[in-house]
Amino acid sequence: MKTIKVGIIGAGGMAHTHASDFADLEGVVITAVCDVDQERASDFATRYGISHVYRDSARLIREADVDAVSIVTPDRSHAPITLDAVGAGLHTLCEKPLATTVADAQEMAGAAMKAGLVNMVNFSYRRSSALHAARRMIDEGRIGRLVHFEGHYLQSWLISRAWGDWRTEDRWLWRLSTERGSSGALGDIGVHLLDFVTFPAGDIEWVDCTLRTLPKADGARMRGYKLDANDSAVITASLSNGALGSLHLSRWASGHLNTIGMTLYGERGALRIDLDQSWETLWCCLGEDVEKAKWRRRTYKRGPSVIERFVRSIKRGKSEQPDFARGAYVQRLLQACFDSDLNRARVKI
Repeated sequence: MKTIKVGIIGAGGMAHTHASDFADLEGVVITAVCDVDQERASDFATRYGISHVYRDSARLIREADVDAVSIVTPDRSHAPITLDAVGAGLHTLCEKPLATTVADAQEMAGAAMKAGLVNMVNFSYRRSSALHAARRMIDEGRIGRLVHFEGHYLQSWLISRAWGDWRTEDRWLWRLSTERGSSGALGDIGVHLLDFVTFPAGDIEWVDCTLRTLPKADGARMRGYKLDANDSAVITASLSNGALGSLHLSRWASGHLNTIGMTLYGERGALRIDLDQSWETLWCCLGEDVEKAKWRRRTYKRGPSVIERFVRSIKRGKSEQPDFARGAYVQRLLQACFDSDLNRARVKI
């Protein structure tokens, strides 16, 4: 196949991961980058050898020589940029969450499907081969009927400066402000957790969610940013098969730079994943080990990233998972969590 030409829209922190991953793939060249900050876009272009720089995503989509775009912008801009790209006939990879409303996410999924374009959302933890192994084992009935589960996503950047200092660096503050397009920790890392757990475990029937926003500055404001986005969440959920479990996440978790994991319990055994330890290791308590409460590890080959899957999908002409339809489903889960917290009630999916 001809060389796949990619445009990256957004030149912030996560865009560097996209650029590095695309650059590592054979038959792919990044031909354009766009950011509202012209200097940042120019610096990005210089770093990755990108020939064309734009400030306006619409101009990149209409004028740049690209076959596909990767959208790495704040959450609220995902829908309009994606719909513009799909309307122009471009294969589209979008950062998570897919949108900020269920209606927008469904419109994005419908438009991409109608256009017959490759469409994927960057649930980056799908790269874990242990996650896919867990899905296969559950589908095969290896742990019996799923009866209980727990999942967690823990970060400490509101306390630790290991990733940078949000008190002095504005690049972090938008994530703490709903008026700047953030849906808080739930939308930022909870979206990953919801996909991570439900991919092997199955669909959720209802959620009961509590969100918390702790004070961080006088008047909840800092350098023009209103710091009102949630920073912790606890979710009780029931799967469609009746399995009950809990998911929790926080940006206040000292000792955890970026910890995600889960345990899935069935009638005949259990599976555990801890990505802090390994993306390729699945811990299993099966067969005779159930009687002794003994866990054994199974290690698998490294899995492809979503960006690798995206490029492979373009070459094959068919979207792999996770696609926009999956992103829209997870958006429904997010909205149910927000509604549950707002109304202090259980919400059925």
